[in-house]
Amino acid sequence: MSMWHGAKARRVAGAALGAVALTVSLTACGSGGNDGKGNGASGGEASASAPAEKTPAEGDSGPTAPDTSQTLATIDASDGFQFVIHTAERDNGGFLTINGTIKNTSGKRQAARLVWSGTEAQVQQTSRSLAGITLVDTVEKKRYYVLRDTDGNPLTTTSIDAFDPGAEAPFFAQFPAPPVSTTSVAIQIPGGSSATIELS
Repeated sequence: MSMWHGAKARRVAGAALGAVALTVSLTACGSGGNDGKGNGASGGEASASAPAEKTPAEGDSGPTAPDTSQTLATIDASDGFQFVIHTAERDNGGFLTINGTIKNTSGKRQAARLVWSGTEAQVQQTSRSLAGITLVDTVEKKRYYVLRDTDGNPLTTTSIDAFDPGAEAPFFAQFPAPPVSTTSVAIQIPGGSSATIELS
């Protein structure tokens, strides 16, 4: 075998080995878990740890922009904020994604509320988010919390800033999907009322 053919063979073998190593590396990263600490789940409540980082924009299912053509519920939160829930969709990965819009219905500029982030210390250290939203399955008597990625960050809209009067912004929050037999859940916004939404 000539030196040229030998070098070419070594390059092909090296590329194949690199591809195998990359596949193994990606598989190992994707299988990371979370101990679920600080989720607040207890007793018969659902676990809120996520197997991998995944948002609606990154996932294989669901649109990158929420469908705002329908309204499942309107929730008045504290101090002139309103949450409009547009969709509540299951996906094949066992997740349930809520999409909606936050509106500042007051006549003044307002900052996002700290209470929306929930009471978990790690979440409060990231940024203002909607990690405090919960879903309640009254039939199965279970409460569902916003999922966390492998670093403990909530799978929901984060870095929420101030809102000018009348301004609005889209949001999402991802939860473990309730059983298929569950067709509706109550969504609870910290500092606001709860409302029943239909699942699709």
